[in-house]
Amino acid sequence: MKELLNKLKTYRFPLLILLLGVALMLLPSASARAPTEKENLGEALSLTEGVGEAYVLISENGVVVVCDGADDAATRLRIITAVKVHTGFGTDHITVLKRNR
Repeated sequence: MKELLNKLKTYRFPLLILLLGVALMLLPSASARAPTEKENLGEALSLTEGVGEAYVLISENGVVVVCDGADDAATRLRIITAVKVHTGFGTDHITVLKRNR
């Protein structure tokens, strides 16, 4: 028993760090909030002139926007700029596609 207590004293800081890491892993991640963010972004884009109805997919690697106005270059640029500001993704991680009717 004494030997176990000595080992715990010796390794108390690594054990504390391990427990803190486990606690942090159990916290909700940003991906748990993604559906709300996705819905808000899709709604905001849909209200933008020229975009039409917009569907947004957000992953860890980027964003895909499917909308009616994707064939217009100016509209596409506005969409990319809005998504970039909202999500923080670079333009190379944002794809805008024309909606199939």
